[in-house]
Amino acid sequence: MLDIKFLRENPEVVKQNIRNKFQDEKLSMVDEVIELDKRNREIKNEVEALRANRNTISKKIGMLMGQGKREEAEEIKKEVAAQADRVAELSAEEKKVEEKIRKIMMVIPNMIDPSVPIGKDDSQNVEIERFGEPVVPDFEIPYHTEIMERFDGIDMDAAGRVAGNGFYYLMGDIARIHSSVLAYARDFMINRGFTYCIPPFMIRSNVVTGVMSFAEMEAMMYKIEGEDLYLIGTSEHSMIGKFIDTITPEQELPKTLTSYSPCFRKEKGAHGIEERGVYRIHQFEKQEMIVVCKPEESPYWYDQLWKNTVDLFRTLDIPVRTLECCSGDLADLKVKSCDVEAWSPRQKKYFEVGSCSNLGDAQARRLGIRVKGADGKKYLAHTLNNTVVAPPRMLIAFLENNLNADGSVNIPKALQPYMGGITKIEPKH
Repeated sequence: MLDIKFLRENPEVVKQNIRNKFQDEKLSMVDEVIELDKRNREIKNEVEALRANRNTISKKIGMLMGQGKREEAEEIKKEVAAQADRVAELSAEEKKVEEKIRKIMMVIPNMIDPSVPIGKDDSQNVEIERFGEPVVPDFEIPYHTEIMERFDGIDMDAAGRVAGNGFYYLMGDIARIHSSVLAYARDFMINRGFTYCIPPFMIRSNVVTGVMSFAEMEAMMYKIEGEDLYLIGTSEHSMIGKFIDTITPEQELPKTLTSYSPCFRKEKGAHGIEERGVYRIHQFEKQEMIVVCKPEESPYWYDQLWKNTVDLFRTLDIPVRTLECCSGDLADLKVKSCDVEAWSPRQKKYFEVGSCSNLGDAQARRLGIRVKGADGKKYLAHTLNNTVVAPPRMLIAFLENNLNADGSVNIPKALQPYMGGITKIEPKH
């Protein structure tokens, strides 16, 4: 969410940012907010003047009463009562105006970083760099659920009977790889200086609206009926929420946390063969990383976060690349974002396995996450997040890139301690 003062002083800059995000339907909101803000300041000024006048008049009433001029005092009391009614009327209007301003400001997109490429959607994202050599083996690689079935490693039919589409049972060696990857990712991030955390898996609505846009909320979140609680779509939500309404001494920053959680998502509109299996599902597990830092440090941490994901995937023998997200592909709260994509030998292309984002002070402004500087002044923190690993998609990349012609799957050296020391798993079929 933007600072109202910034919007008031730079309306054309904000409008150009909206155009750059191809959201022209929001242009009129800038003028609407400016008018509402003008009215809000008029109300405040009038209320302040009325209250100052009331104090003056109240003293006058005391003087008149002391002089025995009761009738004059009573007339002035009527004036005070009328002014009190006007203050109450204005205060009610002020509340409504401020609520309108907040609702609109929650929809106007954050200012994107100047380095972000301008583009309408993800088809115009820009490749930055590749890590590792993508290889296509000389044998056919089956669809990922077929690979898992050869190990008796997945049962989607039973999951469908129990929970419906978008769920699965992982079994045996495949389930073990899944858990091992999460444990390895946890230790990988701890070794990089991050504090491990297991957060709440449900959050209140004020946290939801603090960490994401309304559009994302509607598309992603499951609401708990009869409760002011939502199932988290990623642990980033509750991890950033941990700092709601807090003031952190500057010397205690940055806060670098890595968290495990299950994730729950509606995943509306998913379709196509490549989004079946375990690629796009309603429930999965994930290791995440978040940073709360000083504003001037967020570009540094942005680079550190996506590099962590690249390094982890490379230790598991999976080629990856990074893509700079264009303006039209950025969620409204994001200042800058890049996707990490893993190589799929079967599809002969890369696919998304993680996303790194710098949100500037947008989440901090909504949630009241402040920093106390050495000079005693308070300012808003910057927040960032990135996927360490989400094993359902990671499993696809892992199995395809480590599959052998005989159907066995190699276990990379980094993961072997978490798999009891075995170097490969053998299919049962």
